[in-house]
Amino acid sequence: MGAGDHTRVGTEHQEHKFRFAVLGPVRAWRGEEPLALGSPQQKALLAALLLRGGRTATAEELIDAIWGEEPPEQAKAALRTYASRIRKALGADAELLVSESGGYAIRTGPEATLDVETAHELAVRADKAASGGDRAQARELYGAALEQWEGEPLAHIPGPYAEHQRVRLEEWRLGLLELRLDLDLQVGCHAEAVSELTALTAAHPLRERLRELLMLALYRSGRQAEALAVYADTRRLLADELGVDPRPELSELQQRILEADDELAYQSDTRSPSASATVTRPAQLPATVADFTGRASFVAELGDQLAQAEGTVMAVSAVAGIGGVGKTTLAIHVAHAAADRFPDGQLYVDLQGAGASPADPEAVLGSFLRALGVADSDIPSGLQDRAALFRSLLAGRRVLALLDNARDAAQVRPLLPGTAGCAALVTSRVRMVDLAGAHLVDLDVMSPEEAIALFTRIVGEERVLSEREAAMDVVAACGFLPLAIRIAAARLSARRTWTVSVLAAKLGDERRRLDELQAGDQAVAATFELGYGQLDAEQARAFRLLGLTEGPDISLDAAAALLDRAPEDTEDLLESLVDTSLLESAAPRRYRFHDLVRLFARACAEREEQPPQVREDALARLLDFYLATARHVFAADHPGDRTVDHLGPPAHSGLKFADQDAALEWLFSEGECLMASIEQAAGGRLLGPAADLLVATKDLADSGIHSLRYEKAAAALRDAAGRAGDARSGARARIMLTHVHALGGNFRRAEEEAVRAEELGRKADDPVANSYAPNDLGIIKTYLGQYSAAEGHLEQAIAAFRADRNRPSEASALCNLSRVHIALGLHESAVDLAVQGMRIYQEMDSTLRMANARYTLGCALSHAGRTSEGLQHLMEARRIFHDSRQSLWEGVTHYRIAEAYLLSGDAAQAAGHAEQAIALRVIGGEWRRATVLVVLGKALFELGQSRRARACLEEASAVFEALDSPEGAEVRELLELVPDR
Repeated sequence: MGAGDHTRVGTEHQEHKFRFAVLGPVRAWRGEEPLALGSPQQKALLAALLLRGGRTATAEELIDAIWGEEPPEQAKAALRTYASRIRKALGADAELLVSESGGYAIRTGPEATLDVETAHELAVRADKAASGGDRAQARELYGAALEQWEGEPLAHIPGPYAEHQRVRLEEWRLGLLELRLDLDLQVGCHAEAVSELTALTAAHPLRERLRELLMLALYRSGRQAEALAVYADTRRLLADELGVDPRPELSELQQRILEADDELAYQSDTRSPSASATVTRPAQLPATVADFTGRASFVAELGDQLAQAEGTVMAVSAVAGIGGVGKTTLAIHVAHAAADRFPDGQLYVDLQGAGASPADPEAVLGSFLRALGVADSDIPSGLQDRAALFRSLLAGRRVLALLDNARDAAQVRPLLPGTAGCAALVTSRVRMVDLAGAHLVDLDVMSPEEAIALFTRIVGEERVLSEREAAMDVVAACGFLPLAIRIAAARLSARRTWTVSVLAAKLGDERRRLDELQAGDQAVAATFELGYGQLDAEQARAFRLLGLTEGPDISLDAAAALLDRAPEDTEDLLESLVDTSLLESAAPRRYRFHDLVRLFARACAEREEQPPQVREDALARLLDFYLATARHVFAADHPGDRTVDHLGPPAHSGLKFADQDAALEWLFSEGECLMASIEQAAGGRLLGPAADLLVATKDLADSGIHSLRYEKAAAALRDAAGRAGDARSGARARIMLTHVHALGGNFRRAEEEAVRAEELGRKADDPVANSYAPNDLGIIKTYLGQYSAAEGHLEQAIAAFRADRNRPSEASALCNLSRVHIALGLHESAVDLAVQGMRIYQEMDSTLRMANARYTLGCALSHAGRTSEGLQHLMEARRIFHDSRQSLWEGVTHYRIAEAYLLSGDAAQAAGHAEQAIALRVIGGEWRRATVLVVLGKALFELGQSRRARACLEEASAVFEALDSPEGAEVRELLELVPDR
């Protein structure tokens, strides 16, 4: 049952004829029809009767309830009139209001429902669920009970009885809130709870339980200094207002926070059936190899190490060895054997350490967090924040992480669980002697006995027993490497007419280099020659050309472009390579190489695809396909934007999409491959198309998940363009780097890139750089507080966009200029500029872009003193950003809403929205987070929470100082006003 269904609790199969509400304005409905209840005194009578639970109230009691000690002379007559009118409003057939013994009563019975009774029933059920350990269900039921309130109880109802009931019902609501917030913390929603608790402690400063919950929520969110500051503020407030000390529970919590008590960390409760159902349990281990053979001592050793994870030590096993030695196979086998010791799940990732582009730990953590049930909008930016959230989620749980194919210890460290009960199993080609606490295992080649046993299990005992000596020749020629043995055995199994001796002869005669198998990775290459030699010409060409790509995998459509073949023919080719075990099917219509096979395929291409122009042409076709498709995505996501018209026209038609969602889905799913293609093209004659692809995939820079990869590709392209003297490509790469740095708050670096982009743009006469560079410089100068310069740059950008007839970008620049005018105090012109931008977006019917205009207009109106109007636009912008899953802009808009409330003097609302901005954790890097902390600090200071305000401002000051940001001076001035006591 969802929260929205709880109003029908206990009467799911019955329609109520009447509904009454007192937890807000006093109202009544007959079916869906609202009833006119008359004057405030008449409503006061109805409320007094409803809240008596069906008991009769005498006339004297009701008179006292409505008028108190000074009733009118005709009070009893007025009472009879009110009762008569209520009966009339309820209807002639209603028998709810009864007269007896000189008094009145309302007997609701099965015909009617009252919100107070519904809330009480839900609260009772929540209490039972909590007592039974079902925290998730209890939390939901408390939430449903609280939803019955729709404002101040008995709003605008006169009389002492109503006043007394208002106090009682508000106290009850606060009690329910505390219970629900306590459960929020118990189920790990501490970051989200901070915002609500901040607002509640501002509204109820003397309520110590709320302060206690806020301290714990802040501590679990990694904000220890603020948690301690809450205690200091509370102690001072209680001393000033009541002359007392904090209650013992609060003082004890402060001491435990000072000591960093491990028990304060979030602990999941796997015993709760509902709680466990709401926590995602990943099961990502690849299938174990059915014919796993030998390695008994290693299996036992690793199994013993993993078993220690149930005690007090986190077990980390690093399995090292040369390529093809069977590290992954062993690790997966051991992980499956130990899976029952890790009931909360198993995570797996191929870290691609042997390839040219190892997996980025930040991106891996993003994938792990999603697998553990974290919504995309809740995944923080930055490696450290993701690692901290990952460790927090695993606290109290037992999860195994298999980190396969690691490059080095630096890549692994952020991915390790941090508490007892969890374990990581790491495979790598290098011995990780610098991985603290790791149990190192060096995996060597198989023994002759294990090798022949593996060969026999694959080929079949009957064929091997009759040719035992030949079988030993085969595994010896394979150097006892499991990968080589498996390939050789698979070939033999697929050819029933061959004998073992035939295979042994082929290995001995045609691949004499197999004697080198004991000399490292080239042994694997020699082994792969066996399978490669059996391919027909078309298969071999596909194998070689696929090996040229750098992405982690490749889609069928992209492979078709690379090979210059129809998708149907390409699929047949790739599936035939899968059958030979030279290619893997990563997912439907997606393919990938084992990293060692890729190296072998590339060597074959360099040897046989001659002249080099053939290889370059293949990569050019792939890049052309990506560019053509990315242009379609850009056009779908940026309707009317002329930028796409300035991208080089591709020869390929590219993929087309039914709607914007499908287009963006392609972009984000292909993100890694797109960036790899750009980086690869940076080293050759494809600089121009690569730069265009970088521009067309700009949305990846905003995603958080791909932003680091995007920055890396843009930097590679910038450097390559500089070496080649390609001004156009260099300008475009620098424009994209400007965007990335500005998003992350690195304004000095962004400025450097933008200035150079402007110079190169003029040299190349590039319309993209000539318009975006001044626009970006205007944004950067605004953030740096150089408003006069910002105004000049933005006016230049507006002129350039107009000359290019790029209406959406013109609107964006107008909004940027509006923000400059806000800073200059030109509020009316700021409003006018924002309105101009909004009208352009309205003409183009662009909902998402309209949110940007509303955001700007809301800021302008707020600073112009029209706060109510400004907040309406900001709230609508936040809703659109939320619905569009634009978490970064949703967070920034919460920050602007907080600013607006602060300007209007509503510090409590300002603090609440600032906390929501922080809770989103994707608000644009450390600089942006610091700006939000400043607004939060100001709001808290206004609310009298000076110690917590100082903690926020000190943290912001440290960030601004590290970034050399001009905002640091303002924060230092604010700190002088905030007492350190």
